[in-house]
Amino acid sequence: MEATPCLSMLRCEDGQSGPTYDTLQEVIDRKSFRPSVNLSDPTITNISFTLYAILGVNEKAQILTTFLWLRLYWFHEFLIWDPERCDGITKISLPVRDLWMPDIIVYEFVDDDVSQACPYVYVNHTGHIRYDRMLRLVSACNLQIFSFPFDIQNCSFTFGSYMHTIKDVRVSPALSFEEMTGNSKRYLAASGEWELVVILGDADILTFGIDQWDIITFWVVIKRRPILYVVNLIIPSAFLMIIDILSFYLPPHSVDRSSFKMTLILGYTVFLLIMNDLLPSTANGTPLIGIYFSVCLALMVISLLETVLITCVLHHNNMKYREVPHWVKVVVMRFIAKLICYSFPDDPLSKLGEKQDDPWVVKPSESTSTQQTPNNTSGAMTLDVPELRQISKDLREMHSYLSILRREDQLQDQWCHVGYILDFLLFRIYLLIITGYALVIICMWCIWMDQ
Repeated sequence: MEATPCLSMLRCEDGQSGPTYDTLQEVIDRKSFRPSVNLSDPTITNISFTLYAILGVNEKAQILTTFLWLRLYWFHEFLIWDPERCDGITKISLPVRDLWMPDIIVYEFVDDDVSQACPYVYVNHTGHIRYDRMLRLVSACNLQIFSFPFDIQNCSFTFGSYMHTIKDVRVSPALSFEEMTGNSKRYLAASGEWELVVILGDADILTFGIDQWDIITFWVVIKRRPILYVVNLIIPSAFLMIIDILSFYLPPHSVDRSSFKMTLILGYTVFLLIMNDLLPSTANGTPLIGIYFSVCLALMVISLLETVLITCVLHHNNMKYREVPHWVKVVVMRFIAKLICYSFPDDPLSKLGEKQDDPWVVKPSESTSTQQTPNNTSGAMTLDVPELRQISKDLREMHSYLSILRREDQLQDQWCHVGYILDFLLFRIYLLIITGYALVIICMWCIWMDQ
């Protein structure tokens, strides 16, 4: 015949509320032993917590600092009494140091707990103990910052006994995960940079060698509020990029455009140095916003190089008085000009081929030559011939000089059109690159947030 263990009851006396001090002292004297009549039966520990505050997220050290209200329940088989015999007392408080309590820890903790511990526990007449305490938890967490500042972090809190195996201590959640999430959201509603998404959990068994420990893992999913970083990082950077785009509307033949772009790059560099403290840093990878800033700076440098190229075409002294090569006329002034719908004020290709009559050139006629031949024999006109020849020579020199100036103006005008066409082409390519890059960044952020 098999004997069943009986639970011992605490004594109560008339005229005294609650169990007697002698019986309580007997239980306190046995605090070193697990409170179980049959040591083969494990002590069930129920765990719940409320996430009160998120104190800090250290991306570089991969550490999450939180503040929890932790609540533990366990059954003490030696602290049971009958309320009817104890003047209706159903609950008493006892010092926690005088009772056995499960050695529940968080496996991810990486620093000492400096929060104040509660010195008392509540004991119900059924033997169930409730222990509440505040816990400043510094835990390790695998932080993914690629989508910063639109990132969502999933950190785990694994609760379990440090020494007692599954044969001695079992753990289970005291509340449903929905209730824990609702309680935590009420306190985190106005808590700084982070907001709670959900608290999930699952019970599991940890095996190490031949021993097994009962554990319960809570997954705390938190999301960053990005408004601070959008206002201080993304919007100013976007404004500087818009100004860089609008700088293409400055006259390309003006040297002020390159000076303006260099000033803009300098200002953007100073902006990145000032805002460097707001960007997270980790050895696991670079956040997408860091790549965004680097590419924006690279695009500004490319924009400056384009301006230098156009300025070189328009202001190079050795080039602007040369004949425009034939392949440049075909590729740039015809094909590319039609591609970007560039409109010429006049046809620059037909200027050099045109032979216009010069008002300074007098074509001699036969009648004039015949009329002048007889006059040459007269003595009266012989004195005026050297002066006329000098005037004719001066007119020819003036005509030659003006022709050179007109041709240089025509060549320079053609090189200006080449520079304008290349400037319009590179500006449209630059605009397409920036638009495509912005769409890719936005899509990557949206995809990461959906995941």
